[in-house]
Amino acid sequence: MRVPSWFHGFLCFLAIIGLTACSGSFETNYDKPISAEMSSDWRVVQVRVTVPEALTVSEAKSILPRADIVWREDPLGDRKAQIAKILSDATHKGAAGLRGKRAVRLDLRVVRFHALTFEAEAKLSNSGVHNIDFFISAVDAKTGEVLAGPTLILAATPALAGVEMVEARNRGETQKIHISQHVTRVIAGWLGIGPDPRGQFTRLGA
Repeated sequence: MRVPSWFHGFLCFLAIIGLTACSGSFETNYDKPISAEMSSDWRVVQVRVTVPEALTVSEAKSILPRADIVWREDPLGDRKAQIAKILSDATHKGAAGLRGKRAVRLDLRVVRFHALTFEAEAKLSNSGVHNIDFFISAVDAKTGEVLAGPTLILAATPALAGVEMVEARNRGETQKIHISQHVTRVIAGWLGIGPDPRGQFTRLGA
């Protein structure tokens, strides 16, 4: 049975209403940063990102898919591999300031990677949140000794939508760039080699 076009619009309206109901406080947070005195002796030689099989992935063309992983900007494919690369690249950049003698591996385990869908990006305005959550540990690359962690990192950041995102894309700025830059700052802060990125914000999102 063919679904009337007005019904799709009605569903979008309900999703927007639902998103409005999810207005609340979001945060970038973790217990405490590693001391600069400790991390100054480190040199990150490897980043390992694990995306558990149990995490759910959604390709639903909706404003608010219910899943652990929502990612659209890469071509349709293995979303878990795609977000693992995003986090690995951002972590390498965040740790680039460490030039010590001790070889260290950073292990990340993804809890959630929920970015805006293109539908949400197009229909929303002044709302939307990218929720990136993961555990991180620093491990001696030679001995396997755990040097720090595992620490749960909540790395929520406001998403751009509507006209703001159109203008950003015209400047060459994508969701991937915004998320990567935020995660890079968070990693540097956790490692004690960058400004403390922790804080809260209030926004329509989920």
